[in-house]
Formats: sequence, structure tokens, C-alpha cells
Amino acid sequence: MKIGKQQHKNPTPTVDTIIHEDSKVLLVKRKKDPFKEKMVLPGGFINEGETVEDAAIREVKEETSLDIELDNILGVYSDPSRDPRGHIMSTVFIGKISDKSDKKDPMAGDDAAAIKWVDLASIDEESMGFDHKKILMDYKEWKQSRQTYWSSKN
Repeated sequence: MKIGKQQHKNPTPTVDTIIHEDSKVLLVKRKKDPFKEKMVLPGGFINEGETVEDAAIREVKEETSLDIELDNILGVYSDPSRDPRGHIMSTVFIGKISDKSDKKDPMAGDDAAAIKWVDLASIDEESMGFDHKKILMDYKEWKQSRQTYWSSKN
């Protein structure tokens, strides 16, 4: 069976990671548009040949200098309007600083301008980019229910 040349417009896969320590989560300030200067979860695009898990660990290391361990998947966020650059879907992980990390203070790197720990109770007050405030609100619920989330789940 011969298949002709077809153009597919597929969503672009990314990862984001919620790094938690006690009641706080780690956010990075974006250096570039979209959402320049807004706080977001550390994350980014998956490289060809890379698993989502490896991409999450790599992106956190590049943006925060921290080694992390992934604990869970919060969910998959695929709303076509979640990113102004196009249809970009994200697998969102939950992780913690690894024991092999120096437990040093995180340092901003790659496309992160700054880093800060934010108390989860005050997340409503943060000005955030993408749909990351929604993701963190889902995370607050997840801490009670341990359910996974996705874009269209009610």
C-alpha cells in the first residue's frame, strides 16, 4: 500500500514540572516572549529521541540548576489555546529536589530570568504565564485526591 506525501499539523509536545518542597512550589520568570517576565513552571520542548521524563529532568536542570526526582504525573494539558505560539500540549510532572542535588539554592539559567519559591496558598496572587495558574490550582486539588487531570476534565 503506497501512502502519498501528507502534511500533518500535530500538536507540539512539551513538559512542565511542579517542584514542591513543603507548602512551596518553584517558579521561574521567563526571559522571552511569550509571557516575558511572567512566572511559570520550569519546562520546555521535548527533543527528538527523548522521553518525557528525561525532558522534564533536563529542562528543570537547565532552568534551575537543580537535580530532581519525578514522583507523579499531574496530567496532560492540551487545550489548543493554552500557548499563543500554536497548539502545544504539556505533560505535567510533580517532582522534588533529588538527594543527589547539592540542595543548593537554585540558579536561573537557559531562558529563566529569575527563580522563586512561592507558597501554594498564595498562588492566586501570582501573575503567571500560559495556563500554569490553572495547573497549580489542579495541583492543590491533586494533593487531596491524587487524581490525574487533563484539559477537558470537569
